[in-house]
Amino acid sequence: MEITIRPKTKWWQVNLKEIWMFRDLFYFLTWRDIKVKYKQTFIGALWAIFQPFITMVIFSVFFGTLAQIPSDGIPYPIFVYTGLLFWTLFSAGLGSASNSFVSNERIVTKIYFPRIILPISAIITHVIDFAIASVILAGMMMYYGYAPSLMGLLLIPVLLLMCVFSAVGIGLLFASINVKYRDVRFVLPFFIQLLLFLTPVIYPVSIVSEKLRWLLGINPMSGVIDAARAGILGTRDIDFVLLGFSALMMIIYVFVGYFYFKKTERYFADVI
Repeated sequence: MEITIRPKTKWWQVNLKEIWMFRDLFYFLTWRDIKVKYKQTFIGALWAIFQPFITMVIFSVFFGTLAQIPSDGIPYPIFVYTGLLFWTLFSAGLGSASNSFVSNERIVTKIYFPRIILPISAIITHVIDFAIASVILAGMMMYYGYAPSLMGLLLIPVLLLMCVFSAVGIGLLFASINVKYRDVRFVLPFFIQLLLFLTPVIYPVSIVSEKLRWLLGINPMSGVIDAARAGILGTRDIDFVLLGFSALMMIIYVFVGYFYFKKTERYFADVI
């Protein structure tokens, strides 16, 4: 019996049935990345806490104490850690997704499977790190006496999904470009570093005038981080206008990334 594998005729078609058929491969790749990440480390999964915690301490000293950057009346350590928690998930997931095709060159060139599994599995690894690092945020909320609002609790899964899909969309674009042009490995770290200062991680959205605040929404993480602070810390109402615009931009990035991925996917094995 001869089986011919052909690409979908329409770029927007997603074969969910095929992805489900390869769920074991998805599980294997995710579990492999988790084991490799912490293999032969002394403190293991505690590195997921160490990075955002130390970054929070440094930012609190330099930006909170010395530079006196406002934090909407919230103690700067918990203010910046809430932002770093979601930012670290996005930036780390974006970095892993962008290198997922190149780092899995051997299986990309030898066997057939839905290639989109690779960037998604790479990002899921960092979702686990997010869950571990959230323990510190819970402890800081108890220490500073903050309690999440009901809306904030309900929004957490939505914000998490927005963060993941933003990384998937932009990551697919960079990963597809990276297959042919390895300049991505030089451009991406600079892009992520620059994007940190264009995202309200170390400063509040309120420092930007309301007329120009929509510009922050071009960066999908702006709405996510602002809503996370408002909802999880329960300090004010959630800015659903900014969050909605960030969600719209997230959808656009996913479509752009997926479109370019589908346009170039058939050539991966030849040029990687």
